Amino acid sequence: MHRPVLLEEVLAGLEIHAGTNYVDGTTGAGGHAHAAIERLGPGGRALLIDRDREALERVEQRLAPYRKQCAFVHGNFADLTAIAEQSGMRSAQAVVLDVGLSSDQVDTAERGFSFAQDGPLDMRMDRTADLTASRVVNDWPEDRLVTIFIESGERGSARRIARAIVRERERDPIATTGRLAEIVERARRGRRGKIHPATRVFQAIRMAVNAELESLDCGVRAAIDLLADGGRLAVISFHSLEDGRVKNIFREHEGRWESLAAGGRAWHGAYPRVRRLNRRPITPSADECARNPRARSAKLRMLERIPDGEEA
Repeated sequence: MHRPVLLEEVLAGLEIHAGTNYVDGTTGAGGHAHAAIERLGPGGRALLIDRDREALERVEQRLAPYRKQCAFVHGNFADLTAIAEQSGMRSAQAVVLDVGLSSDQVDTAERGFSFAQDGPLDMRMDRTADLTASRVVNDWPEDRLVTIFIESGERGSARRIARAIVRERERDPIATTGRLAEIVERARRGRRGKIHPATRVFQAIRMAVNAELESLDCGVRAAIDLLADGGRLAVISFHSLEDGRVKNIFREHEGRWESLAAGGRAWHGAYPRVRRLNRRPITPSADECARNPRARSAKLRMLERIPDGEEA
């Protein structure tokens, strides 16, 4: 069964009211969306977006009883501004972005996200996209591979892993997740800690295939712009790179007032202004991690849009 991460914390933070607009930019299996729509009541509207067409088709069936108040859109939340405009939603009281992989994606071998099951090197969240993990692994130059591996935390072994991949692909193209995992494990000399030796490499490739960091930057900024006065945004991330970018964007919009030498003051920060609802990320409880081990790295940050003229 799908278990939406930090569900109670998200619902408590968003304070969803009946008759308002709700946006889920990463609908997935619809766990957060379902709970939110029940709180919206028949007078509310929900804009449900996902890059994965198959996931969107499944959640459309799951939420069939609420079809009249939902708009299901196959797309990237990075394009939220255009999607909302095309859907006729001018503002939203609550927005959720859960930027992790869904269990369905991880557990389906043919999607190529996991080394736990051998499958083709795909890793596309949107299977209509051109770039695949196979192209990254077999075509990208060594230096570019090193860069993405370092960014994902594979600092000490990044060059050695990239060289091993290049050497192996010159003999024969790397076609499966199993073979890639074996190459990485050998390059790391079988070194094992709490996580599999190939974890960060697979993560780096997946994030590159889906341009996840770039999409996150665009999506978070678009979500803030879409919020109504007093509206709230919840972002769940699963990697320090993602969480750091979310925190920085929130901080930019929180800004600060500075006194001027000539008198008065000036606002230094991005618009619209926001108030962070939690300074430190909210993480899953021990009970939730026990029920759903995939939730253990989740971090939740939330903010509220400040109406013009109101003090922070």
